[in-house]
This record gives sequence, structure tokens and C-alpha cells, in this order.
Amino acid sequence: MCGRYAVSQSADDLADEFGVERSEVRERLDPDWNVAPSKKVYAVVTRGKKDEPEQPPTRRLRTFRWGLVPSWAKDVAIGNRLINARVETAAEKPAFRKAFALRRCILPADGFYEWRGEKGDKQPFFIHPKQGSLAMAGLYEIWRDKSKPEDADDAFVWSVVILTTDATDDVGQIHDRMPMLVDQDHWERWLDPANDDPADVTALLRPAVPGILDAYPVSTDVNKVGNNGPHLVEPVEL
Repeated sequence: MCGRYAVSQSADDLADEFGVERSEVRERLDPDWNVAPSKKVYAVVTRGKKDEPEQPPTRRLRTFRWGLVPSWAKDVAIGNRLINARVETAAEKPAFRKAFALRRCILPADGFYEWRGEKGDKQPFFIHPKQGSLAMAGLYEIWRDKSKPEDADDAFVWSVVILTTDATDDVGQIHDRMPMLVDQDHWERWLDPANDDPADVTALLRPAVPGILDAYPVSTDVNKVGNNGPHLVEPVEL
């Protein structure tokens, strides 16, 4: 699974790197080296405008809550359990099926953390690309809080889940699962809401090619969500 990751780039830098045509970031996030479930994160989506249906959809950057809240959920608490979705079954599971068909996204990251060892004595590792950012495959939903007026700023909760797959050799020695990645050549088709063929969509995804990721041990300070800062991704000696 992926339960923590790091994003140090600004919204403007991510918009440039991921070819964003329109920023919808209302709240700019500080660099975060310890992103945890329920936190706000950046994600890239492709959406059209309801009042301009004749215009092609555009690629956008906006802020989401990490932890998917399906449209049928009674409250946002369910999102605390839906932080990852197995790519092997996401197209079939009720919580993810509709989003897999219509609402796919990319979550940029510097890298992610995984732990190895026995319970109570697990060592964290930081896993990151040797160049550029990770483009983690995700799904998103828009949940309506019916206890609030529709025009309230927080009446709609935009939330995301990260798709995971079997880990490659680079990561498998640390953990058996890892985020599914989207090649830059496939960003447009993956984000396209008109592409609703599950088989075609799944074919756009892949685990990281062996050799593009680096992993090294980091401080156990990352175990505590309240800890943050660039020191969390600095290598430590074992």
C-alpha cells in the first residue's frame, strides 16, 4: 500500500511539469514531506465546463482530500479507509467502479514511503524516481454534504484514492505493493473522461520499470504524522 508520500513542489511548478492548462487551486499547500491520509493534496484532472459543453475538456490542477468519499457515502469518514485501491479490482468494486470509468487523476509526488521489518521494529524507506516527479495513478470523486447549503464553500468534498499494484524488484524487497504510475506519453488518454473502456484504461498503467526508482532508509521521525520537513527524506545509516 501507499500510506505516506512527499510533495515539495509548488502548485506553479507542478502545473508546468504536468502541462496544466488551468489552475483551480484555491488553497496553496506548503511543501509536505509527510503527506498522510485525510490531508489535502494536489492532483491533475481533465474536466470540461458544464456551461460550455461545446468546448474541449482542459487539464487542471486542484486540491483534493486524500481518502476517497464515494458519492453514496453518508459522511466523509469512509475516506479514512479508502486511501488505496488495487488496480486489479478497481474497475469492479462499487466504491471505485464509477470513478475508474469517468474520474481518473494523477497525483504528483517526490516519492513515497514504505516500511520493512517486524511489527514494532519497522524501518521506513523513501522510494523516489531518479529523475523528475512520480505520476501516481488515482481516481477522484465529488461528494455533496447535504447538511450544508449548496453554495457553501465546503458543500462539496473533492477526494482521491491512489491505485496500487504488485511492486517491482526495486520496491518488492521492501513491500509487496506500490503506487501504479502513468507514463507521460499516456497522461492525456488516462485523464480523458471520454475514455470509458476499462480494458483500454487499465492498459495505460504500469508498475515502475526496474531501474528508474531509488530506495534508501530514512529516519523513523516519519512514523509520526506531526513531524515534517526535508530531513525526513534524507538517508540514514542502518
